[in-house]
Formats: sequence, C-alpha cells, structure tokens
Amino acid sequence: RAPGLHERVSSVRYSLSMASISVAPIGLVSTRSEPRQVPHGMWRSASPHAAFMRPRANADGGNPRPTRRNMIQAAGLGSIFPFGDKSSSANAKRPPVGGGGSGVTNEVVETVNGMRQRRLGGGDIVVSEFGLGTQRWGSADFNAPDEAMCHKFMDYAVLEKGVSMVDTAEQYPIPSDRGKPEGNTERIIGSWMKKDKSRREKLVIATKITGSSNVTKKNIRKDLEGSLTRLGTDYVDVYTLHWPARYTPQSNWGQSLMYHVEQEQAPWYKNAASFEEIAEAMGEMIAEGKLRGWGMCNDNAYGLTASCYAARAVGAPPPCVLQNDFSIINRRVEENGVTEASSPVHENVGFMAYNVLAGGVLTGKYLDVAAAVDNPQDPELAEKLLRDPRGRMDDYSWGKTLYRYRSGPAEVATRQYAALAKEAGMSLTEMSLRWCRQRAGVTTTLLGHTSMAQLEETLKYFDASVPKLPQDLMWAIDRVHMQNRLPIFSSDRVGADWEGSGEIGERIP
Repeated sequence: RAPGLHERVSSVRYSLSMASISVAPIGLVSTRSEPRQVPHGMWRSASPHAAFMRPRANADGGNPRPTRRNMIQAAGLGSIFPFGDKSSSANAKRPPVGGGGSGVTNEVVETVNGMRQRRLGGGDIVVSEFGLGTQRWGSADFNAPDEAMCHKFMDYAVLEKGVSMVDTAEQYPIPSDRGKPEGNTERIIGSWMKKDKSRREKLVIATKITGSSNVTKKNIRKDLEGSLTRLGTDYVDVYTLHWPARYTPQSNWGQSLMYHVEQEQAPWYKNAASFEEIAEAMGEMIAEGKLRGWGMCNDNAYGLTASCYAARAVGAPPPCVLQNDFSIINRRVEENGVTEASSPVHENVGFMAYNVLAGGVLTGKYLDVAAAVDNPQDPELAEKLLRDPRGRMDDYSWGKTLYRYRSGPAEVATRQYAALAKEAGMSLTEMSLRWCRQRAGVTTTLLGHTSMAQLEETLKYFDASVPKLPQDLMWAIDRVHMQNRLPIFSSDRVGADWEGSGEIGERIP
C-alpha cells in the first residue's frame, strides 16, 4: 500500500464528485510481488488545474469537460492508475524513441524511391510500408534463399526500391541445422551491411528474443547483445518478444483460442517475467543506446495494453509495435481489440503484419491441387508433391503445422476471394497484398521470398503510384468475410475421439 493512499483516494473521489463524473471502481492490482518504485511526481502535470481540462471544447462551445484520466492525474494517483501524461516534465526531457513522442503511428512521413515510409509508434522510428521477412534466409529449408540471394534481395529492395524495414530474429533461420544454425539470418544481414558502412542507416532492423521462459531481464540484455554481435552493429531499431513470456492460448500455434486458466500454473509459465520487468529491461537498453524501440510478437490486446501501462509505471518508453499474423483470411487483430488498443487515440502503437499470404495459400497455388498432406486418398500424388514441393504446404512437417490456413472454412473463403480477384482482373496474390497494405491499422507488411521474381512482383503492388482497391471490391471482400469471420480458426475436421485436441495435438477449442 502506497503512503497516503487513503488520503489520495479520498481526494480523487471528492474531485470526481465535484465534477459530476461517475466512474466504476478500479481494482488496485499489481503484477509484481514487490512494491513498484515510481519517481515522485512522475505523472503530475505542471499545473493541477490544467490537468482537469481536455484540449477541445464542448459541443456547445463552452469550456472543455474534465476527464476521468485528468482527475486521477491531478489527484496524484498516476502511479496507481498509470494512464501516463505526455506533457509531464519527465517525458518532455526524453528525446522521442520508438515509443512515446508526439508523432502519430502509421502516418506517412515521406516517400523514398516510390515506397511510402510510415511512423512506427509515436516516436522517431519510420519504416517502409513493405518489409523484408527473413525467417528462411540461409535456412535448411528445401527452397531457402542462400546468402548470395539474400544479398541480392537487399540490393534491390533497399538500395533501389526504398525498402527500409527488415524483420528477423535470434532464432532464425527456421528450420535450422548444424550447418545453418540459429543466428545465421542475423549474420547474413550483417554481412550485407559490412560491404558498405552507409548501408546501416538505410535499414530499420527489427529482431526478436526467443519467448516464454527465456524472457528475463538478464536474458533481454544477453540475447540483444548476441544479436548485435551477429548483425555487426551497435544498436537495433526494434526488439520484440518472439512470443509472450506469460501463458496465452494463441501464440501462432494451431487453432487454440480458448484461455485455459489452469495453464497459468504450468512450470514454464508460473514464474514468467512480469510486464514491469520486461519494460525495465527494454528501457535500460534504450537508455544505453543499444535499442531504439521495443514491442511484442504473437500477442494480443491485453499484452499490448498491459505492456504500455507497465512501461509508464516504471518510467520506461512504452512499446512502439505489435507484430502478428494477419491476412485477408485472418482479421483477428482488427476484431479482438488489437487495432483499437494500438490506435493513435489510445496507445499509439504500430503494427507489423506477417503471414499476409497465409503460408502461400493466398497465392492460389493449392486450390487446383491440394497440399501434399491433404491428399490421403491419392498417395501417389502426395508422394510426388513431397518429392517436388511447390511450397511449405507440400512439406510434411510444415504442411501439418500450418494446417489452419487450409482448414475447410479457410479453403472456402480462399476460393471465394480468388473468384473476386479474377473478376477484378488481378491475381489473388495482388488482391491479398493490396488489401493488407490499405488497412488502417497496419504500419508495415512483412513478406518472405524465395526468388527475385517473387520480390519484384511484391514490390510492384507496394509502389506509391498503385491506387487503393476500389470500394466495390472492398465491400465484396467484406461480404465474404461476414460468412465466416475466423475461417483459419474454424475446422470441419475434428474427430469425436480427439478429446480436446486439434490436428497437431494443440488444445482446442
């Protein structure tokens, strides 16, 4: 219990009652076992009276109305109800980094070589609206681009086409082996930058720390420094948790969506790093100049908002980005609170979309001939596809792991979208990428490639001269969406004897 809590609560209740504002009780719950150490006066405005005022007037032209957030700040309860205060002297002295600042996430800042550059979060990190996905760069996959091809990708995309965003991870490449170990992808990016020192300033590098129990304050520092060494740079622009430290049901795993309370006590989650511990560690790395901004991947609206509140509570810059699976057949982030939470009027956090072609399904190449693992009635065809795969879906292990993109409902939706694209005179790939590019909540779209031809095609659709999809086509897409809003998390292949397990053993529903 904070010193003077009773008096401060009484004070804010009096202030609220005087302003004739009714608010619901708020639980004073901390995720930490030890008391929070918050700098004195951190959330106080310079003028207590000014804190009661919104910057806009009432509809009738009278004085602005006081707000619940302003009341709590004016009463000095910000450390307990940490809404934050962008006008506080503590924040005013801090130069804008990835989080915080006065910018508006997703706003177009400039155009470079035909590529629009958008603000990521509220600080000074600006990224191209298309980013290079690197999960398979230098991997042991059957069609992985080697180091020479990866360098060609960067020569073309970065030096010629205005691409600045490169997304990687300490765990990349996937899959890896002894000859192509984890960390090899970061090394490849570093070897490209080493050819010319001026290349570093052309890139915005996002990398990730391996999630779950690996996420601790100590490991955030250790793993980040390992990434810096492999990349050959003294800072990274964005550092994210590859998946959350805590238990959450959908971290890019099968079709599990339901939250199972008992999982919170599993050994690998029971002592998970708190939001405050993570924010403190990221804040220290930013203060030391090793990092410009931070965020999370494969998380949800709760994780995003709690991270923002925790950062403000410990005096660290808030996160600037959330990265999640998103596509025309997976709008989950738009409809489960992520887009709302990250909006500039709320937490002002950027969004990086990945798997925008649903593991290759939205190219349409698996519509005429199903993926290898989906051909049990034709073992000869399945074997042929496994020997000469068209993509990851024809690989046995990947095909099983990524089955959600080929569920019955997902296939129905994909066929309907393919028909719309054909009617509009474009490929399903083009429609899917242009649709993603113009979503209001998306800052940058990440996509991996295995050939230069694929990259050249993608970059055509992200040129600033390419118009938005016509409104009648967008409405037709929405009408298909309304038939099944979550097709990749729906399935018509659930056995009566599976007893709560999905196709790959994940817990469902």
